[in-house]
Amino acid sequence: MLSVGRPNLYVAIVMMLSVAVLAACGSTSVGRVGVSITPTVSVPSRAEVTSALSPQVMALPTPLPKGKLSLEEALAQRRSVREFADTPLTLAEVGQLLWAAQGVTQPAGLRTAPSAGALYPLEVYAVTREAMYHYEPQGHRVSVHIAGDVRPWLYAAALRQEPVLKAPTVIVIAAVYARTAARYGAERSPRYVQLEAGHTAQNVLLQAVALNLSAVPIGAFEDDQVKQVLELPSDQQPLYLIPVGHPR
Repeated sequence: MLSVGRPNLYVAIVMMLSVAVLAACGSTSVGRVGVSITPTVSVPSRAEVTSALSPQVMALPTPLPKGKLSLEEALAQRRSVREFADTPLTLAEVGQLLWAAQGVTQPAGLRTAPSAGALYPLEVYAVTREAMYHYEPQGHRVSVHIAGDVRPWLYAAALRQEPVLKAPTVIVIAAVYARTAARYGAERSPRYVQLEAGHTAQNVLLQAVALNLSAVPIGAFEDDQVKQVLELPSDQQPLYLIPVGHPR
């Protein structure tokens, strides 16, 4: 869950609903949008995960302008780590990772990662225990995209890679290719978008190191299944999954 300094009413409601749902479901394995999961993973049904709670916008803590590590130290320490402690990230940590991915750093709207023509075709999400959040760079805030824990289904769609299931937070990078294609055409724009996804992912990975967190970039998954599980809009394509957590 996103840990904050004082109780969050929305998070509390979601957690209570999650406990009730899990208790009702027992050990029954229920598929979601055609994605099967292992019988050992107990999950609620699709209708229960996508709850009737109205979407909420949550302001994120102001990102830190300076960390404890130098860039050179972060580069030297970065490694792909696939095992994590069972400790949720704080709201500030999630916010800092999202800011590193696509945060606004200049009044004109320029961001942390370079973008061809400053068109910014990427959309970034954080998948956590209690919800999937969509990052809104303008205003540095998140909105609830899906209430509930979709990590078991995301794990199945990601070829059952354990970090996707075990990490307390999975950063998702998706792309709207049409934004870049409108200026640069269908032939060149995919290259520009994918380069930008690489820039963004590296930002997240280095920020994780600076926060004393572990992370691993994942590109091996079933695209269509991930898109269905995460209920991405029709014009968005998933490019990266980045599980992040505290080191074991």
